[in-house]
Amino acid sequence: MESEQRLKRKRTFPIRTVSFHPVLTVPGLSKNSLHDSSHGKLRLPLRVADRVLFPDHLLLLVSDKIHEDDKLDCVYHKALKGKDIVRRRVLSVDEFDGFRSVVRCLNPPSNYSAAVGLMWTGDDGVDDYGWSFRCNQTVHSWDRLVYEAAFDGKTAFVFAKGLNLRPHKESDLTKFMCQFGLKNIDYEEEGFVVMTEAILVAQEVVRCTLPRSIRNNLDSAQGIRVTIVHDPMPSAVRIRDSRSYEHGRNQRTMGNTCYALEPGTSTAGVDHVHAWLGVERWFIYDNNSDDGIQEVVEELDFQDYNVSRHNWPWIKTQEAGFSHCTLRARNECKWVGFFDVDEFYYFPHHHRRACHSFGPSGLSSTPLQGVTVGYTCRLQNPERHKSIVRPDLLNETLLNVVHHFELKIGFRYLNVLENSIIINHYKYQVWETFRAKFFRRVATYVVESQENQNQGSKDRAPGLGTEAIEPPNWRKQFCEVWDTGLRDFVLANLADPATGSYPGRSLFCSNTKYGC
Repeated sequence: MESEQRLKRKRTFPIRTVSFHPVLTVPGLSKNSLHDSSHGKLRLPLRVADRVLFPDHLLLLVSDKIHEDDKLDCVYHKALKGKDIVRRRVLSVDEFDGFRSVVRCLNPPSNYSAAVGLMWTGDDGVDDYGWSFRCNQTVHSWDRLVYEAAFDGKTAFVFAKGLNLRPHKESDLTKFMCQFGLKNIDYEEEGFVVMTEAILVAQEVVRCTLPRSIRNNLDSAQGIRVTIVHDPMPSAVRIRDSRSYEHGRNQRTMGNTCYALEPGTSTAGVDHVHAWLGVERWFIYDNNSDDGIQEVVEELDFQDYNVSRHNWPWIKTQEAGFSHCTLRARNECKWVGFFDVDEFYYFPHHHRRACHSFGPSGLSSTPLQGVTVGYTCRLQNPERHKSIVRPDLLNETLLNVVHHFELKIGFRYLNVLENSIIINHYKYQVWETFRAKFFRRVATYVVESQENQNQGSKDRAPGLGTEAIEPPNWRKQFCEVWDTGLRDFVLANLADPATGSYPGRSLFCSNTKYGC
C-alpha cells in the first residue's frame, strides 16, 4: 500500500495534480550575454542547476545543452569579496542526460568560494557570471548527496551517497522516506511536497512508491526534485522521465549486453569480439574517462552496433552503476553480462578455467595491436568470477557486490562449466595504464589504493603498496603462463586474411594519445 503524507511544519502544503509552471525571472542581460562575437550567433548565459564538490574537481550540472567545442571559463569569486573574480578554463564539457550538461572545473583556489559560475570565453563583462551565480549558489558535498534516480512507472529507485548503511545486505526500511517536490528540504517556504514510504533499502539505493499524484499526471512531474528523508539529504536529482525504465516495455525475446563502467580505447575491441559471439546490445557507463570514448561509440554506431553511452560522473559508485544499468537493460534484454572494459570472454575449443588475470607480458608501452593481441602472459590460477544474469530474476533491491547480484527467493546461481567459457581480465597492463587505475578505484566498499588497509586483498596489486611507484621489472611480473588463446581466436575469426588487420584495431590506433 502506498502511503503519502503531507509534510507539516508551521503550515500544511497542498498536494495537487495540476501541471506546475515555475516562473523564472531573468535579470538584465548584457550584449555579451546574447552575442558570440567569434561565431556570430546568439547565446544566453548558462544556468548552473547544481554543483557537487569532489575531492579533486568541482562538477557543475548545467540546465542547457553545451557543445563540446564551445569555449567556457569557470569563474571563482572571493569568499568575502564577491567582485574579486578569477577565471580558469573548464576541464571538460559533456552531455549528461539529454536535458543537461556536465561541466568540470578545478577546485576553487584558497579563500575562493566553491559557488562557481560560468562565462563564455572571451566575454569581458560580469553580467553573464552574475546570472549564472545568482540563480543558484548551492554547493553539494559528495560526502552526502542524493545523486541519481530511476523510475519504472510505479516506483522510484533513489541513489544516495552518505547513507552509511552496512554493505551486502538489506537495511531497515522504516527509517527512510522519499520526498518529491519543487522545494528541496525547505520547510519554511510553501511548495509542492509529497512523501512516500520506502519499500526496499540496500547499500546506496532506496526504493519508494511514486506518489499517486505523479503517477496519474506524469507530464506535470518534469522538474520535480527527488530526495531521501533520513536526516534530510541534499539532492541534485530532478524527474526527467518517470516512465523511462518501465518494466516490460519493448522487451526482446533474446538479447545480451556488455556493460563497461570504465571505458577506454579497448571498448571497440570489446564490442567487436563479443558481437561475433552473439552480443546484441551494449550499455557503456562512462565514469569520467578522458580518452575520446564518444568518438569510438559514434564510429561503432555508424557500423550498426547497438551501443549507447551513459555519462556516470559519480565517483566510487560501481555497485549503484550496476543497479542503474540493470533497470535500463531489462526492457531490452533477456540476459545481461556485467564486464569491465578490460575483460573479454570467449568460448574455447579445449579445457580452460574461470577468469584469468593477464600481466604486462614483457611490454613497456601500450600494445599497438590492442589488449587481446598484445597481452599474452597471465597468472596461472584464476581469480574471481563474473555474472551473466536475467534482470527479471534479480532481487527487488538490486543488491550486488562487485559483479555478483542477489537473486529472488527460489532462484540460485549456476556456475558455468570450466570448459564452456573463459574470461580474460587484462588487469595488470603496462605501468602507464595500470597507474591510472591505481588512482581510480570504482567500487564503493573497496579501500582506496593509497590507504594502508587490506594489504593482502585481491583488490590490490601484490607487492605494490600504497604509492604509485613502478616496481622493478613490472613488465615481467604476473607472467606465469603464456596464453595466446584469445589472441589466436581474434586473429583466426576477426582478422582480414589479406591485411592481418581486425575490427577495433583501426579505432584503437586512430587515437594519437596512444602513439599509433
